[in-house]
Amino acid sequence: DMSFRTVHAQPTDAEREVWEQVDTVLKDAKGILDELQAYKGAGQEIREAIQNPNDEALQEQAWAAVGPLVGKLKKFYEFSQRLEAALHSLLGALTSETYDDPTQHLEREQALAKQFAEILHFTLRFDELKMTNPAIQNDFSYYRRTLSRMRINNVPAEAENEVNNELANRISLFYADATPMLKTLSDGTTKFVSENKNLPIENTTDVLSTMASICKVMLETPEYRSRFSSEETVSFCLRVMVGVIILYDYVHPVGAFAKSSKIDMKGCIKVLKDQPPNSVEGLLNALRYTTKHLNDESTNKTIKSMLQ
Repeated sequence: DMSFRTVHAQPTDAEREVWEQVDTVLKDAKGILDELQAYKGAGQEIREAIQNPNDEALQEQAWAAVGPLVGKLKKFYEFSQRLEAALHSLLGALTSETYDDPTQHLEREQALAKQFAEILHFTLRFDELKMTNPAIQNDFSYYRRTLSRMRINNVPAEAENEVNNELANRISLFYADATPMLKTLSDGTTKFVSENKNLPIENTTDVLSTMASICKVMLETPEYRSRFSSEETVSFCLRVMVGVIILYDYVHPVGAFAKSSKIDMKGCIKVLKDQPPNSVEGLLNALRYTTKHLNDESTNKTIKSMLQ
């Protein structure tokens, strides 16, 4: 049973150091999702301040409302950097040893494969929540505009809320992306491959394609499906499958949609389409808008039309 959720995925001694580093990051992931889910934004306060530019009290209210929110946005951004570092260590461990085939690799290193799956699950969940929350970019750009106005007028801003310009630029770029966490991981995976020129690129792409097919098989096979303890496990597998497809598409020279791709794209899209429609729209959008090669000339017409 190639389920990622197996309880006995205990790390071996060789894996332990990486496992512990990643575990520290994953321990914080749930709290980040909870905070993002509860993120309401300061839309109302901002609107009132903008509509009444001469009302000082309203300006102060908006500024006071935005401060703590910017603290959260900065925290989410900083978490993305930790997540990328964790991914880097995991890829190092999952691609280093040479086994005869990648399935063996994932079986031997089940504990790390499970962590990799959990990072992908977090990433897609974060991006789903972010996509449906326009307040985030609105709050942050209001913060930046107000801050630069205060600087021009030499009004001191409280140091704790201060985000220096260079960091503010990076945070802005991060949230400007439709799927910021996935972009972070894709860039991180690409960087990993370019830093490890001596490592055959297949070492990385095989881990990704194997994970995609494990998820696909688990989702489309009734006897696996019936063993899933909950809908949560289903959405876990769906997110992991989509996540590895997108990473594969970034890292593999010809991408996930080419004829030579080791990922059965038609099968994966079919699995997504077989789910209740409202539950997978975000994941289908991720394939439509976050992949690199979907719109290539060489991409099979059937696949393009399946994602229309």
